[in-house]
Amino acid sequence: MRMRVMEPDCVYDIQVPSHLAVYLDRSPIALALADARNDNPLIFINHGFRELTGYTSEDMIGRNCRMLQRDADNSDARDRIREFLANDRQLNVRTMLINFRKDGSPFVNLLYMSKLRQLGGEMPYIFASQFDVSRSQPERLSAYDAELGHTLGRLTPILAESGMVLEGSLTAIANTAATIAQAKLTLSDLDRTAFP
Repeated sequence: MRMRVMEPDCVYDIQVPSHLAVYLDRSPIALALADARNDNPLIFINHGFRELTGYTSEDMIGRNCRMLQRDADNSDARDRIREFLANDRQLNVRTMLINFRKDGSPFVNLLYMSKLRQLGGEMPYIFASQFDVSRSQPERLSAYDAELGHTLGRLTPILAESGMVLEGSLTAIANTAATIAQAKLTLSDLDRTAFP
């Protein structure tokens, strides 16, 4: 699958292997691929991502996913993401941040990111998964974690067909109930300050 990415100073085409795009699009969880170069523009979003955010592929392809943050502070999460992108030894990151759907409604996104690397060493893509942890129950987060784990496990042989490997693995949430409670508190604080 060829994706056309436009940036302020250039337009370039990125080839996403079709078997990878088909696999990701069939996943029941929200998934995205970003170009690992420049400002990490999105090159692929699946049905789950579109359903979660309300954005279409046309809205998102070629743009950095940070647009979902709008004016939210997210400073700690942004620092963690920047460190992940800058540090070649850090294989993945998992953090919560405030995002907004296309309709403007906020949610707390449990973001997971990992690097996809070609066998020759080049890193063409960043793999990401998103989950609305703010409106969830512990069993839904546990089910999401299990599905993300299965997705990552099944992704390994699919990537191998394209000469790539997934770096890192799923970092499990230590206390699901506490994570959800913190996300709901964050969203409640946001609702009080943004919507008096």
